[in-house]
Amino acid sequence: MKSPELIVMLTYNDCTVKNAHEIFEQCKNSKAKFWGFKEAPLPLSQMKKLYALMKECGKTTVLEVVAYTESECIEGAKKAVECECDILMGTMYFDSVNELCKENNLKYMPFVGKVSDRPSVLEGTIQGMIDEANSYLKKGVYGFDLLGYRFTGDAVLLNKEFVSKINAPVCIAGSVNSYQRLDELKDASSWAFTIGSAFFENKFGGTFCEQIDKVCEYMK
Repeated sequence: MKSPELIVMLTYNDCTVKNAHEIFEQCKNSKAKFWGFKEAPLPLSQMKKLYALMKECGKTTVLEVVAYTESECIEGAKKAVECECDILMGTMYFDSVNELCKENNLKYMPFVGKVSDRPSVLEGTIQGMIDEANSYLKKGVYGFDLLGYRFTGDAVLLNKEFVSKINAPVCIAGSVNSYQRLDELKDASSWAFTIGSAFFENKFGGTFCEQIDKVCEYMK
């Protein structure tokens, strides 16, 4: 079983940081292969430049959209297309977003469960989320953005159960902020996980770049 991949998010409290470009420049030679940020608040022109740089550096690019209405989710998906991202994470599932992703060869990983607020909160039942995910897989989504540590219930149980029952890539996103949680992610065997705010809060000790490499090494 492969170790979960780190997706570095240049975000704090579910918003892209203003100096995202500068931080990526400093850390582009780190061990992380997957990089991304949120749909707000950077202007689209800056987003496109940063994603282009990430691509030049051989990174796989991710846009995570924290949006809940169909119009907002479509708008976020269109940004991912314009930025030529590899993966769209987030949005509540909508057929319209799924079709847009299929038309543009964009890998779609929507949220499951009841998601609200920013930073996001996840509610619902574990079985309900599994059933929901399976219904989306039949419609051709690539995988799922599971807000495991934002869950109002038992996050560890949710992560393990969901990953074990879903035959698709699962990214556990949000509030991964300790070595204990890294151990839990290894145990759950998800495809990937995101870290954003925790790096800015120096939860793993060292510079931003040093923390990335520490986490990558730890997950091997």
